[in-house]
Amino acid sequence: MFLVIDIGNTLKKAAVFDENGQIVSQCCWETVAELLGTLIPYEIQACLVSTVRNDGPQLVDELKLHFPTMLFTSAMPLPIVLKYDTPKTLGTDRIASAVGAHYLIPDCPVLAIQAGTCLVADLVTAEGEYLGGSIAPGLHMRFTALAEGTARLPLIQPRFDAEVLGKSTETSILSGVFHGILFEIDGMIEYYSKQFSGLQVLLTGGDASLLKNSIKNPIFAAPNLVLTGLFRILRYNV
Repeated sequence: MFLVIDIGNTLKKAAVFDENGQIVSQCCWETVAELLGTLIPYEIQACLVSTVRNDGPQLVDELKLHFPTMLFTSAMPLPIVLKYDTPKTLGTDRIASAVGAHYLIPDCPVLAIQAGTCLVADLVTAEGEYLGGSIAPGLHMRFTALAEGTARLPLIQPRFDAEVLGKSTETSILSGVFHGILFEIDGMIEYYSKQFSGLQVLLTGGDASLLKNSIKNPIFAAPNLVLTGLFRILRYNV
């Protein structure tokens, strides 16, 4: 069995894959003891840790006491080619998303969109070249920024029924944030579709369920995209 760990800005996620690349167990966790408790039924052959925080080396040292563990960096051998100007600054979650996207749809250019703490888009060609993408505030970050960056605007929770034409302060905020991010995603898809014939789009992340039915362009939901990419990277190196 193979273990991959994805530590993002909000959640710590882990997944156990079998030899065939199927997820047999996954969880969110807080402490190493809690994580290890979920792994008791499995014999872990190798582990890959991806983190956007600074706790990676310490976690790897702790896990190495139990099974072979590596910290994922952009310098690691990859099944795709990075065509990025500053690969050392490239988030490992973005690389994993691109690897997962190319693995799931290998014969087409793919735009992988992560809708989480940030709205992140990454483009990988049919030849497996990662070209780059974009980073913007995510859905909840936009609501929080309006509330914390102004004197009188309230903090609003996302809703599915937001009208484009807001007729109150609350519905105006809902419209601006919810429809603004939808217009942004649709505009991005339309732009890249003109540049890359046959473009496919994958949507993942914690807010994907809020957005997927409102995006007008065709997309495919890929809830485990980053975990899948991490598994492919781990197998590429083991």
